Amino acid sequence: MNKLYYGDCLTVMREMESQSVDLIYLDPPFNSNRTYNAIYKDETGRSLPDQIEAFCDLWTLDEERERAIRGLPLLMREAGIADETVEFWRRWMNALRGTQPKLLAYLSYMVQRLVMMKGLLRPTGSIYLHCDTTASHYIKVMMDGIFGHENFRNEIVWKRFNFHADAKRFGRVTDRLLFYSASPNYRFETQRTPYKQSYIDSHFRKVDADGKRFQLSDLNPPAGRGPVYEFHGVTKPWRFTEEKMRELEAQGLIYVSKRGKPRLKRYLADLPGEAVTELWTDVFPINSQAKERMGYDTQKPLALLKRIIEASTNKGDLVLDPFCGCATTLEAAQALGRDWIGIDIAIHAVKRVAKKRLGERCKLVEGTDFTISGVPRNLEGAKDLWERDKYHFQKWAVEEVDGFVTTKCTADGGIDGRLYFDMPGEKDLQSMVLEVKGGANVPPNDLRALRGVLERDAAVMAGLIIMNPLSDRKANNFAQETAKAGDLEVMGKPYPRLQVLSVPEILEGKRFDTPGVVGKVGQVNLRLASG
Repeated sequence: MNKLYYGDCLTVMREMESQSVDLIYLDPPFNSNRTYNAIYKDETGRSLPDQIEAFCDLWTLDEERERAIRGLPLLMREAGIADETVEFWRRWMNALRGTQPKLLAYLSYMVQRLVMMKGLLRPTGSIYLHCDTTASHYIKVMMDGIFGHENFRNEIVWKRFNFHADAKRFGRVTDRLLFYSASPNYRFETQRTPYKQSYIDSHFRKVDADGKRFQLSDLNPPAGRGPVYEFHGVTKPWRFTEEKMRELEAQGLIYVSKRGKPRLKRYLADLPGEAVTELWTDVFPINSQAKERMGYDTQKPLALLKRIIEASTNKGDLVLDPFCGCATTLEAAQALGRDWIGIDIAIHAVKRVAKKRLGERCKLVEGTDFTISGVPRNLEGAKDLWERDKYHFQKWAVEEVDGFVTTKCTADGGIDGRLYFDMPGEKDLQSMVLEVKGGANVPPNDLRALRGVLERDAAVMAGLIIMNPLSDRKANNFAQETAKAGDLEVMGKPYPRLQVLSVPEILEGKRFDTPGVVGKVGQVNLRLASG
């Protein structure tokens, strides 16, 4: 069955069967702030407030990323990548660390995942990595090492804008798609497009008695080597056997010029069209009125994904998109009769995909046509996620209450997220700072520290998410602490400025009590599998 996963694609791919995928298409993030803003604006009609700089930026060379970088040489060797490539990567890492640390963070993030993707591809499979010119040349170097330079097929240039003006440089109007196969024995079907009218007018000038356009081509054999016989008074090597030539003549497909030279008639209606090259100027970006538009600035058109899928898969093959975003790949695969797996690290995106893309557009039913995995549906699932990936648990908890993950530092060292809401009479969105504690024991001091953050931060409310329900005694202690923060009164209604929610309450549908929350993802009843 088709599958939609919530989680880091690195974690999900580790659990997938090796050599199980026929095609991987990925359009990985480069600017994560921009991605978050697109999600937020699509749900609310408004851009993120001033705190946008707080949103998680993956490309920071922190200790966690440094650990991943140190482990990459071993990971690459285990994947069968040549020692020369591993040594090159090690030296390149050291050079980038001091000159371009953010680029190093990004490349290491991608290499980790590309190595995993290599093991997932069947020998007949292919991978298309979609990127712009910001880092395409760096990524290509690593893809050469991971997938083998001999398996590089194309650097496709897609013209996504007709016009784009840039100050002091030529307008950037193209993206890149790096196309590699898993082996020389890969699946590929040439794609064709209708001939342009200018080509038809210049190459199909002749018209027969029925008004059908045709062109003439010679009957010479390749390299001058072919059967020799006499035809219409001319003895020489021919492209076809004499029997075939007589058959073509009987079909009216041989044209003899006034000088007696036989030529082959090729009818426009019988030709398959122009073969698609590595320059794609005929796939147009999504306009503002397109029915397929999902609100992402970087959304790719269905026609682009359909071309890739038709070129590199057969019906029934499995297509993987590890950064599926608004799920254009999934819809294209579904329409073409391919199986699919989509992965996204944002719960907002997963819910939107399930409701709008798969449910409303594709008329698919969750549980019948596809499954959703990776989101806890009970306390045991939440605890399991905490044990396996604490950061991802934190991220899930924030997004599940309609908040957005943040890494902005405050006096206590950091907060985990923000929830935004409207307040009457206020022009700007107001926010509730969120902190997540996944441990079994959360002391009142943690709530007291969060109250201190609230007093020093620009937020007007604060929320603490804890794993387990509070005992009666602890609930009483917490109530005393929240009462000290007071209430926020809006149109005569009081809202506690400091609130606490446990994971079981969240899973039951309870949310923080705030005025007019914005950013809530379309409500859809998902039967989510435990992850």
